[in-house]
Amino acid sequence: MSKAKKVLEDAREIQNPELDLCDRNITTFEEMPGLLNMSHITRLTLSHNRLKSVPPGLANLINLEILNLSNNLIEELPLSLSSMPKLRILNLMINKLYNLPRGFGAFPVLEVLDLTYNNLKDTSLPGNFFMMETLRALYLGDNDFEHLPADVKCLKNLQILVLRENDLIELPKEIGDLSRLRELQVQGNRLTILPPEIGNLDMASNKSVFKFEGNEWVPPIADQLQLGVSHLMEYLRSETYRVRYQTNKPPVPPPCADKAKKVSRIR
Repeated sequence: MSKAKKVLEDAREIQNPELDLCDRNITTFEEMPGLLNMSHITRLTLSHNRLKSVPPGLANLINLEILNLSNNLIEELPLSLSSMPKLRILNLMINKLYNLPRGFGAFPVLEVLDLTYNNLKDTSLPGNFFMMETLRALYLGDNDFEHLPADVKCLKNLQILVLRENDLIELPKEIGDLSRLRELQVQGNRLTILPPEIGNLDMASNKSVFKFEGNEWVPPIADQLQLGVSHLMEYLRSETYRVRYQTNKPPVPPPCADKAKKVSRIR
């Protein structure tokens, strides 16, 4: 009997609501017979395996609140995943996703979505992606985005937005509408300027995090960042900067040639 089957049998016997199948060298869901009928489980960990696909039947786990599929080889997801009624945390970091299924943004209560270290870009997101009004944390770092849609403004409850290590050449001004945002990570992109609306955010308090290193900021922004985030926020709100932003857009830096980050993932 495989270790995975033994864990499943033990969990069924005692009706354990939390199922941990991390690092079991699992390649398909067929190696976990009966898993899709265990509707009582609330937490499922399948990280550090070799799964390439996720069956639509996973949505049968109607009481699941936390699903960890990180560090696998998943290339596509079923649409049914977004219909899970109680799913609050979905971890898909370190996979091989190039696209998300149509309707992916239909999660009714999702609070944390981690898509770090995939192959997502501007066209990978379905039209309703930013309709997840319950979302509190969105991790899109280490992907291939050049732009972020203006619809990000719909994530009214968002507190954490991580966009580090992409190819972003600009940020949408609508990020400034996210009044609850307390952590913004944009380090390691191709940014040179910031929209004045970013100055609306409360990024200068002791409880806020703003990470910006590894961009080619124009001198006025770089100078303000050296003085501190509070100086930057004040500068972004100034009329001087608004005029400069509208009339003097700097050239876009070339794409980063070093894509080793995609090759050297630790599995």
